[in-house]
Amino acid sequence: MGFGEAAPRERESSSAHGPREAKRSCRGAMAALRLLLPPSTNNVSPFFLSTFSFGSLSIRPREIGIMAAVAEQVVADLREKCATPASLLRDVASAMAGEMSAGLEEEGGSKVKMLLSYVDKLPTGREEGLFYGLDLGGTNFRVLKVQLGGTKKRVVDCESREVTIPPHLMSGTSSELFGFIASELAEFVADEEEESTDLLNGKKRELGFTFSFPVRQTSVASGTLVKWTKAFSIDDAVGKDVVAELQTAMEKQGLDMHVAALINDAVGTLAGARYYDEDVVAGIIFGTGTNAAYVEKANAIPKWEENLPNSGDMVINMEWGNFFSCHLPVTEFDQELDKESLNPGEQIYEKLISGMYLGEIVRRVLLKMSLQSGIFGDNDHCKLNKQFHLRTPHISTMHHDETPDLKIVSEKLHEILGITDTSLETRKMVVEICDIVARRAARLAAAGVAGILLKLDRNGSVDNQRSVIAIDGGLFEHYTKFSECLESTLDELLGVEVSKSVTVKHANDGSGIGAALIAASQSR
Repeated sequence: MGFGEAAPRERESSSAHGPREAKRSCRGAMAALRLLLPPSTNNVSPFFLSTFSFGSLSIRPREIGIMAAVAEQVVADLREKCATPASLLRDVASAMAGEMSAGLEEEGGSKVKMLLSYVDKLPTGREEGLFYGLDLGGTNFRVLKVQLGGTKKRVVDCESREVTIPPHLMSGTSSELFGFIASELAEFVADEEEESTDLLNGKKRELGFTFSFPVRQTSVASGTLVKWTKAFSIDDAVGKDVVAELQTAMEKQGLDMHVAALINDAVGTLAGARYYDEDVVAGIIFGTGTNAAYVEKANAIPKWEENLPNSGDMVINMEWGNFFSCHLPVTEFDQELDKESLNPGEQIYEKLISGMYLGEIVRRVLLKMSLQSGIFGDNDHCKLNKQFHLRTPHISTMHHDETPDLKIVSEKLHEILGITDTSLETRKMVVEICDIVARRAARLAAAGVAGILLKLDRNGSVDNQRSVIAIDGGLFEHYTKFSECLESTLDELLGVEVSKSVTVKHANDGSGIGAALIAASQSR
């Protein structure tokens, strides 16, 4: 999963500026400036205020310091409201563990859904044979073939193919979409060499299906679609079993393939990492969105009324993006973003820590700073005023700028937002805003991880009990300062001794190879 890949279709911003709106905004900014000026600047000349405008900024050099002071106050306020001291993070971790327990007690008992994945057997590394994976989660899907050679050889070979879904199929019918996917699967299989066919020994091909849309799962290989997200809007698929739809489509293609498991990318990440390391206890996604899956003792799930599995374990799909606690440091920018989103009041934790939203939070801060201080000078606010125009990869690039004059920040402000001629001090403020927002996200993410360890009693209660957290997703992989801060914060929360037994690992491609490995483990 990437980070900040595709902006959701939000409501139009009520603050979009046309020529008249820009004038009104200018007058509002002047009024705000009067209110925000520190007491020491009360004697600023009326001439300064009367010439303050965004269309043609005209100020004298001595007034620049006043503008900088106002801008710095916006940054200082943000820093204070985004503060995440260790005591607060421990409260967040405790709240996460509490919500996990409540979600396991009964359906609807918590904002963290704690969904049963029905995966009770994870790969061990002993699996042998040929298995397949299908990863559907966006405008492309991938098919994979994985040859497993047991304990000694592990993954002998892995082949994959990525296919773009034609736009008309994303709003067509269920049979059209799954028919297209099945035809591509059939073509992928048809290209196999005779050697691959021999590995099957006359058995059906086993497929693991990663489906990254909300489903109500009823078994390890069945689940009804709750709703589409992203760019999909296939109405007749909602309420249907997506595995049955795919199975029917494959049979029409004459494809001798069986769907062994339906999973999401968090479960896939857990499975992919567990294949190589039996101490992996959780798989977490930090990308465009965020989610977590972990291994729970089956007898610790009161809402599960069926017979306990032989393994004694059950993988739980937390859907932790919907977590909320009064301890979360939510700012006015977060509140406005949530209010204008397609799902107000939901996924608050995700909106604070995931790649979809970090760039947008920074944009909102920059817009306020500019409107109140005029720090960006004579620049059009058209791009800065556009929702989701500043993306998380953009702020990552600026945040990692190590040039003496922050040249990359200057280039990005110009390229992305149309802002030119910024001073070095202004660029430093931009970097600090990126740092505040990303650091808050990383530290809150670490608190979530600590919450899982707390729920599993792996926070030091058992000496030398090794715990591995597998993490995938573009935010973690590509935003270095985010991942480094997450890991250092987790060490801070766990303490020196406990942190020695906890390892964070980057687990690549859980949504792909993880699906094939789950298929292998289910076929044992």
